[in-house]
Amino acid sequence: MSSGRMMKEDCKAVLHRSDLFQYLEKQTLQDMFEQFTHRIWPRGRTIAAQEVEEHFHVILCGRLRMAKMNEETGRMVTLFLHGPGDCFDILQLLNGQPFEGLLEARDELQLLTLPMDKARQWISEHDDFNRAFLAYLGKQMRALSELAGDLALHDTETRLAKLLLRHLDRHPSGHRKITLINDLSHEAIAEMIGSVRAVVNRQLQHWRKKGLISLDHGHIQIEKLEGLLERTHQHMLPPPE
Repeated sequence: MSSGRMMKEDCKAVLHRSDLFQYLEKQTLQDMFEQFTHRIWPRGRTIAAQEVEEHFHVILCGRLRMAKMNEETGRMVTLFLHGPGDCFDILQLLNGQPFEGLLEARDELQLLTLPMDKARQWISEHDDFNRAFLAYLGKQMRALSELAGDLALHDTETRLAKLLLRHLDRHPSGHRKITLINDLSHEAIAEMIGSVRAVVNRQLQHWRKKGLISLDHGHIQIEKLEGLLERTHQHMLPPPE
């Protein structure tokens, strides 16, 4: 791991906020932390399956996209956009099969990595990690289930509204900032809801004219929360991701 007390403390802080690690016993987390290796992947890098099938990865900084593409049409759908504290392709821990799709670094990625067999050993030896792993796996499976349901059952406006609401910052001050996806291009947002850039751009401009959102150099600000909730047939915000 990279040397330096500040670097180590920053890494630990990310793990303490991670859904997978935050509830572990202190000694368990410390033992795991000491076995990680620090890596950096440059922005825009496409990662081959062979590079990740032997290692377990935790994102410290940056975003990673997991996507599927139709080779004939070039159409793309983003299955996950992972950020700090997230692990990716964790199904490998169970079946040993790497993700068959696109892995792309949307930003410069700082990662903690560990040999996959060591991570499997953690699951067997640490009950608290086993419980956290199952809960984290269930969360990802639910996200895939919701994506499949949205694609099959809802129109583009509803899918886009649900995407924005899922990534809405719940700050106590009432500030309504979109996180994780806020600086993505309209094409990238379209790939998260199974649409195309032109349709997403048209919908965002329509909402802007109606005063539901504001747009500033690609950044989206929600102005009328109730208006977006109406478009998803909800009266409450979805649980945060």
